[in-house]
Amino acid sequence: MNYQTFKPHKDLESIVKFYWTLEVPFDSKNKKQKILPDGCIEMTFNFGDKIKRYTSKEDFILHPNAMVMGQRTKSYYILPIGDVDTFAICFYPLGFANFIQTLLKDLVDKETPISQLFEKTQAEELEQHMAHAKDTQERINIIETFLLKKLNLKNTINNIVKSTVDTLLKTNGKTPINVILKDNISKRRQIERYFRKQIGISPKQLSKAIRLQATLQLLFNKKSETLTDIAYESEYFDQSHFVKDFKELTGITPKDLLNNEHMALASLFYK
Repeated sequence: MNYQTFKPHKDLESIVKFYWTLEVPFDSKNKKQKILPDGCIEMTFNFGDKIKRYTSKEDFILHPNAMVMGQRTKSYYILPIGDVDTFAICFYPLGFANFIQTLLKDLVDKETPISQLFEKTQAEELEQHMAHAKDTQERINIIETFLLKKLNLKNTINNIVKSTVDTLLKTNGKTPINVILKDNISKRRQIERYFRKQIGISPKQLSKAIRLQATLQLLFNKKSETLTDIAYESEYFDQSHFVKDFKELTGITPKDLLNNEHMALASLFYK
């Protein structure tokens, strides 16, 4: 597997977290790979063979070649049917709301073709230009030209939402929402509505996804000796709370994560 990341243009760095590429030659021995919630929205372009996304143990759908993957509230499995050659844009939680009018809650746990989110001709031209680009740098130039042209800062992000997301990112999701909002019930109802519109999921769901990312960094890079250490470092109430939240988002326990054949791709992302 060849996985690389690239920094965005300075005018996009508060919106785009990074670009990434993945190349994996086909191997009949390849196993399904688990994709985990990460609190981000991604736009991906597939230049290789089709990729299956499993909706049950046996049933699957095929990813569109150019799509947006909305916020994820649960894990799922994918499996390429041939060679993988992917370019993707990873947006910060509030990033993608700057480019479309669609409610972000309508994209949650779904792969949406870009032709359904942008003007069809523009989307088709973008997909063709990306496919025919000679290298990754040219693809970055193409997508940044597109994004900067589409950028609509008048799609004003609610200040309460922005400050809440900033706090969650800064504290790796450890700060409880009621603490951020100072137990203001009316403000909490308001922010729930704004979050579903501009991010797609609730503040609590985003907090769990961000916290999971920090935990996965510790697990995959073995920066803590025991699960108790990780639970403590991630500021969970206790180990059982840690395991419960982890399993809710990943479908497996922390103990089962490492050396799991379905986690090879995730391991690559976090190391």
